Amino acid sequence: MNIIGRVTSDAQIRNVSNSKTVVNFSVAINDSYKNKAGEKVEQTTYFNCAYWISAKVAKILTKGSLVELTGTVSARAWTGSDWEARAGLNFNTSQIKLHGVGKKSETAQTTTGTSNDKPENDLPF
Repeated sequence: MNIIGRVTSDAQIRNVSNSKTVVNFSVAINDSYKNKAGEKVEQTTYFNCAYWISAKVAKILTKGSLVELTGTVSARAWTGSDWEARAGLNFNTSQIKLHGVGKKSETAQTTTGTSNDKPENDLPF
């Protein structure tokens, strides 16, 4: 399954065992449709994502980044401490493709010298 959405907050790296780390992050997908009355309805779906292959990817998974993810989805349900029923969607990510970057990533690219070497006032038009 593929999903495209925006990272909701900077990714977190967790050590699960001595040899395994996981990168956890959340992605929001916005959708809209018209109901029977013809009114536009906005809907946002959140996925709690896990990436097990490399922790290095956490550097690019910053708030606001547009990403395309490949993986598998699963649903979970639980009862909260307030005894209210809760539900969530998990996405076990096997592949990440970056389509856009958040502010932190843009800053990191500029300071590492990976951005283009044109002066700031050099406009392409």
